[in-house]
Amino acid sequence: MELYTNPPPEATVVCVDELGPVSPRTFPPAPGWSPDGHRIKAPLEYSRGPDKVWVFGALRVEDGKTLTFTSRSRNSKGYLKLLKKIERTIPRGLICLIADNLKIHDSALVRKWLEEHPRIEHAFIPKEAAWLNLIEGWWHVRWRHAFAGQCFAGSCEIDLAMRVATRRTGNS
Repeated sequence: MELYTNPPPEATVVCVDELGPVSPRTFPPAPGWSPDGHRIKAPLEYSRGPDKVWVFGALRVEDGKTLTFTSRSRNSKGYLKLLKKIERTIPRGLICLIADNLKIHDSALVRKWLEEHPRIEHAFIPKEAAWLNLIEGWWHVRWRHAFAGQCFAGSCEIDLAMRVATRRTGNS
């Protein structure tokens, strides 16, 4: 995509996406030994409940700064919340968003809001070409480490793990 290598003057390129759903999930305990030298045995349980969250995220291409938050659903209202956060974070200049062709990214609600905020423009990647969105690699690396082997009791713990992982990179 030319926006990565040759963005318009005074423009900020931001990759946006959603991760999820992320569900609380229990994992078996890590292998280990008891104080008396016996191998710890525990029943395996890989359960998922109805509680889930979506992680909305934005990755600023020029410096790798990220912005994330969780939402109980993936819908136009959540996407608008992301757009508003991006707009507050980047107060001046053109903002070029790189997004996939998900329906919520081009809904009537989003189009109406974008008409009132002309400095924000969408560049949609082709269908089945998610790898063109740089945030996909960020999700893979960041969240694999944030969630690996974790046991979450509910969506609040997922939200906390996400915020901690994002802040570790010096972002919000």
